Formats: sequence, C-alpha cells, structure tokens
Amino acid sequence: MTNHVDAEILSQPDCWREAAAVAAETADRLPRPGERVAVVGCGTSWFIAMAYAALREAGGHGETDAFAASEAPTGRAYDRVLAITRSGTTTEVLRFLEGVGDTPSLTLTGVAGMPVEEVSADTIVLAFADEESVVQTRFATSALAFLRAHLGEDIEPVARAGERALAVDVAPYLDAGQVTYLGRGATVGLAHEAALKAREAAQFWSESYPAMDYRHGPISIAQPGRLVWCLGEPVDGLAEDVAATGATLVHHPDLDPLAQLVVAQRFAIGLAQARGLDPDRPRHLARSVVLPAG
Repeated sequence: MTNHVDAEILSQPDCWREAAAVAAETADRLPRPGERVAVVGCGTSWFIAMAYAALREAGGHGETDAFAASEAPTGRAYDRVLAITRSGTTTEVLRFLEGVGDTPSLTLTGVAGMPVEEVSADTIVLAFADEESVVQTRFATSALAFLRAHLGEDIEPVARAGERALAVDVAPYLDAGQVTYLGRGATVGLAHEAALKAREAAQFWSESYPAMDYRHGPISIAQPGRLVWCLGEPVDGLAEDVAATGATLVHHPDLDPLAQLVVAQRFAIGLAQARGLDPDRPRHLARSVVLPAG
C-alpha cells in the first residue's frame, strides 16, 4: 500500500538541502548570537524545538529554552521567541504568540497565509516541506536542518547520510514487541520524536528517555524481543547493560542523528503497514489541533 508519508520520507534529503539554502537567504531574520531565545511547539514541533535548543546552547550561541507551547512560562525575559508549527493553525502556539508582548517573534511554518502570520512578528514558510500525511516527517526534519544550517553546520553531509538511511533494512526490527528510544543532548528530542512516530503511525508501545536516565528504572522493561534504540552515541556501558537483559540494541553509528531519525520513521511506517494501518490518517489524530475559543 502506497501512502503519502512514503514519498515524504523519501524526499527528506533534498528537502534538507533546500532548507539550508533558505536558511542562508533568511539569516538576518533568525536568532542572533548571544540572544536568549525561547523555542516552542506542540508534539513533533516541540521535540524539534528541544533538539535545536540543545544544539544552539551547546554551540555557544546563547541560552535557549524549549517548551511545549501550552506550558511555556510567562514572565521570563527573552530576546526572541521562535515558534514551530507545520500548519500555522495550532491553537496553543497562537495563544503563546499572542502573549509575548513586545518580544520579537519568528515562526517556522509549512503553509503561507495561515493564522499564525497574524500573531507572529515574522514568519518563514518552508512550503517545500509541507505534507499531506497527518504524521509529520519531512517538515520536522527540514525545520531542524534549516536551524542547524543557521548555526553554521554544513547540511550536505547530513543529506547524504539521509540518503543512506533510506536504504537501511528495517525489516529485522518489525517483529519486536516494544521499543525504547534513547538520546543525549540534542538527540533527546529526536528520541522523543522517534517514539511518537511509532505510537502515532503504528499504535505501537514505544517510550523515550535521556540515555543516562534509562538505567534509573526504565531498563526494567527490557527483555528478549524488545528493542533499545539509540539516537546519537550510546553512553558508556549501555550496550553491556542492554545485552544482559536480552533486549536488542539498535544503533546506526555511521549516520548523522537526523538520518538516524529517518530510519526510525521508516521503522514506524513499516510497522503500520505490517499491521494493516494507514499511517497517513492515524486514529484520533488530525493535521492540527484547533481548540474552541476560550
């Protein structure tokens, strides 16, 4: 069965290249070195915000916090706020932007002319990365590629890694009964996103944790037939600890973490298709959460 999400996943490396070009063209509109920045989103966009915040701060570009839009604290002083929303209609993001006052705001979105443009001081539209599928793949990864390019990274090697990720055989993983994704630093957000893809697309039991925290309880569910999937580098001793449980450690060290996320996306879609599910239209989900006024 062919789905929109299949084509959207395949298009990601080229989307990342285009995102890097747009980042170069719009650099003067993005957070400046030294600025204190808050980044918000909902669901997938929040996890991408987490990854960007970790990368920006670790790179010495300035203090950067990431929040679910509904939980962003009020009263904190920021030099700029950045919102990420594929649809440009998500209620929590709109409400957050309405409350930032005089703080400069910028939104990354996939569609022009949406309500977010009315409440954000500036908007950059990554229209080439918008999607038909409810399940987000290429918009999220393109937004992160865009932001990584602005931080000074060369996206071409990342895109080439993404192309290699499209050839990774995920079939050996499809018989697993459960998966736990782990990350450190910027890949904590990617681990959360990978787990969300498995839940959304395949109704599959998936969890995600910071890798160092995994041994503080969650490892107790590891057993034969389950996966422990690392985004980024595994922490010291983890492979031995996982082996002792009988679970399978999954790691693709030759791939950039963004490309590793592509493998996890393909695993989630493979699970959905094996279960006869439509990953374009997961149950109980819509493209955007739009809440009643008030």
